[in-house]
Parts: sequence; C-alpha cells; structure tokens
Amino acid sequence: MSDRNDPEIEGGTPAPGWPQESAGRLAKLEGLKALGVAPYPNRYERTHGLAEIVESCSGKNAEELEALSPSVRVAGRILTRRDHGKTTFLTLSDGETRLQIYIRQDEVGDRGYGILGFVDLGDFLGVAGRVMRTRKGELSVQAREVAFLSKALLPLPEKWHGLSDVEIRYRQRHVDLIANPQVRATFVRRSAIIAEIRRYFDARSYIEVETPMMQPIPGGAAARPFRTHHNALDLDLYLRIAPELYLKRLVVGGLEKVYEINRNFRNEGVSSQHNPEFTMLEFYTAYADCEDVMRLTENLVAAAASRVAAERTLRYRGRDVSFAVPFARLTMKEAILKAAGERGLRMDEGALDDPNGLDDWVSRELTAASSDSHGQPVDPTAYHGLSHGERLARLFEDLAEGFLWNPTFITDYPVEVSPLAKARPDDARFTERFELYAGAMEVANGFSELNDAIEQRRRFLDQRRAHAEAEGAGRQIDEDYVRALGHGLPPTGGCGLGIDRLVMLLTDAPSIRDVILFPLLRPETGREQEPSS
Repeated sequence: MSDRNDPEIEGGTPAPGWPQESAGRLAKLEGLKALGVAPYPNRYERTHGLAEIVESCSGKNAEELEALSPSVRVAGRILTRRDHGKTTFLTLSDGETRLQIYIRQDEVGDRGYGILGFVDLGDFLGVAGRVMRTRKGELSVQAREVAFLSKALLPLPEKWHGLSDVEIRYRQRHVDLIANPQVRATFVRRSAIIAEIRRYFDARSYIEVETPMMQPIPGGAAARPFRTHHNALDLDLYLRIAPELYLKRLVVGGLEKVYEINRNFRNEGVSSQHNPEFTMLEFYTAYADCEDVMRLTENLVAAAASRVAAERTLRYRGRDVSFAVPFARLTMKEAILKAAGERGLRMDEGALDDPNGLDDWVSRELTAASSDSHGQPVDPTAYHGLSHGERLARLFEDLAEGFLWNPTFITDYPVEVSPLAKARPDDARFTERFELYAGAMEVANGFSELNDAIEQRRRFLDQRRAHAEAEGAGRQIDEDYVRALGHGLPPTGGCGLGIDRLVMLLTDAPSIRDVILFPLLRPETGREQEPSS
C-alpha cells in the first residue's frame, strides 16, 4: 500500500528523530512545487568549479574583472545568507571552495528572486552570471539566473563552520565533511597517498592484483577472524585477516612482482590505532630479501610523505617526525637495551640471551616500572607461559615501542613470533624480519619469506600446538598453501604496510577513525538520532 498520504510524510516530519525545523522545510518544498519549480531536477550544467574561479580571478581587481566580464555557471550548497532589501548575498560551497553569490531582484527577475523565499541553508543552488568584485572588494558571482537544484530537509549543524561533536562527526561523515574543511583535506590527502603508492609500484613493473576476501581458512597473520556462512555451498568462511598466503601463491605461479591494496578484517578490540576493518598494502618481490624490502619500504614511505608535504619533516601529535632517508635501524635487542637505559632501568645484554636471567629481570625490574612505553600499566603476568623469543618480543612492546618516533626499522625478530619468515643463516633463533615504527606505532612488517615447504609445515604445527595450549583449540593449517610451496617459491621478500596508520602520520590525525571515512561504531543508545541540531 502506498504511504503517499501518510500524515508523517504529507506536511509533517518525514522520519522519527528529525528536528521540528524539518516541518518548515517541507512546507517550503511544497511552496517550490506550487511555484512550478522542480525541487530535485536531474542535472545542471556547470562551466566552472568554484576553485577555478578563485584561482583564475583572485589576482584581478574590480576594473580588470569589469573589462573581462567573465561569464560562468556555478553550483553548490548554500552555507550563509544575508538579505538587504531586494539584494541577497549567499555563500556557496562545492566542498572544495566557497564563493560569494550576489543576487539582485532587478537582475534575476521576480520569479528568480521569488525562489529565494523558499531557500534554506543547506539547499543547493545553480547560478549563471558574471565574476565581479563588490564595493567592499569581495570576489563574487553576480547572478543573472538562479536555478533551484536540491532541497535539504534537515538543517546544517548549528555551528556549521566548526562541528566538534565527535560522535556526530564519525557517525554522520557527510555532515562532518560539510562542516569541517580540514576533514575533506585529510581524505583528499589520503587519496593522494594511495595514488602515490600505486604510482611507485607501477613505475617498478609490479602487477596490482586482487585476492579473496572470503577464505576457507584464516591465514597470513595471528588474529581472530570474522566468520560467515555461504548458504548455497553450506560452507563456513572467514573474512580475510591478511592476503599474504594468496599473494605468495601468485609468486609461485610466476608473477614475480605483485602488490595489493586490500581491506582486512580482524575481530578484535578497537583503539586509536585499531579498527576492525582496515586498509593495507602488501607487496612481494621474487629474488629479493629482507634488506631489499627495507629499501623499497623506506623509499615508498619517503615518497608518500613528499607527496603531501614539500618538506620531509611533518608534525604529528605536537612533535616533529622526519621522513628523511635513510631511516634509523635497530635490532630488537638494541631497542630494548636503549629503551631500558632511557627509562633508568638496569639491564645488561647477557640478560636478553639467558632465559632465566630474562625471567629474573622481568620479575625484578619490570614489575617496579610504573608504566610501559605508551604510558599504560605494566602487566608482568603477561610473560607467564611464553617462550624466550616471545618474552623478548613482549618486552620490546612494553619497553621500546613508545620511544620510536622518527621512522625506525626494528630487525632480528625471534623465530617464535615470525612463523612465515626465514631464519637468519648465522643464528636460527632469529629471522630476517623487520618492522617499521614511526610516531610510536608499527607502520609496516616485512621479511625474507620462508620458502621451505617442510619447514613451513613444521612451524604451522608448532604454532597450532602453542595456540591449542593457550586457548584450548588449535589453528587450522593451510595445507593448500604448503602444497603451493611444494611447487617451488623462489627467494622472495614481502611486506605489509598499514595505509590507515601511514595516513594518520602524514595528516597529523590522532585517531584511526579520523582517516577512515566510515569507522565502525557501537549502535547509538540513549540519545536522540538528530543528525544536525
């Protein structure tokens, strides 16, 4: 049955939670129709964007513009309005730029000027006219025609020039983009960074590929997956936590240089650095090792930084971050020792090689520390039941991560926490692996890929046993990936880089939610769902 005569739609509030002001806007919508004006026309032909006009005309004075009398057709959202008798001044925005519109009744006629009686802030208007300067010198378009383009039934935020309610900003990104020009600038920069990443790899003959987002076995990283079900096949599937194992299959198949900009999903906690759905770059290079990948990653990150800032030094959370190459390098042990010294904690290098000595140090020194390197409480019990290599990795996280501000490569990760990386030829306890840190957070993770099918399966089995002991259920082994390795993977270097975190660094965004257009949020409870008042 049609709801066209529903009283909530016909002249009333069209949806629960919409503000009372919407009723007045609905009345103006009907007034436009009575005037014979279509409130939602199909198209409007523009000749210029507002930025084009500002760029080409801002250096010209009133006399120069009068002589040129440039004719334009522009369109945008109405942000401000001032009426003076039979003259109206509007500010239009096309999302990128704002420009004043000067409308006189004797120029646009009674019908054209009559349309303004039904206009609210937030509506879209098209204007044909000439570029000029007002007596006060403001660059404007003097209208000779106005066209109504779209009626906004909801008002803009009360302070459209500075919407600050974080909940509204994240939940209703469209309002955030209207109200806060710097938010638009952040996402324009994000697009430029991703374009630079593609340009970087395309220029080096890499092939961009796509791998499955629904997988029968969650693999490529140690994380809790999201689970779904395919009805037609009666098959449980998992949303991708990483594309790594599929990308390396492609290298086995002869695609020697591949990359993917991918969406990953991890069913874990949220924080200023974590969102359950996030974007990563992964790339793999045949006949390369960890050192080659570090150089590629270093140059890529520096290139992305130069794309959004002329200088290699940017500000992040009130501190300078220098993206000048070469980036610093520390082994995991060196980073731990350096951080312990900066914290005033006594440690000698021998303790890091002695499992018993490390246990004693954790019990004695770490327990006495009031907080970890991120300012969070230290939990010594988290070290219980860990292998020596796992303790080293945990100690690095607790002591050193928060001190790594300028881009720094951390190398020599223990084999226990690197199941897909090759062991160092001179010390099988450690792997040819690095992580890149900047702004006190991990940005990238890369290594010389393990290509021994027998050794890979053994490590998968060790990982499954450890997981079963810790959580009572073992991880599935991707036997198809092991079989792919059995067909031969050449020496290969690979890396995963968190695009969201890189964008945070390069746009000075304090939270990952500031660089994801639609971050995952809890459902609204206990508050009116009014988007703009």
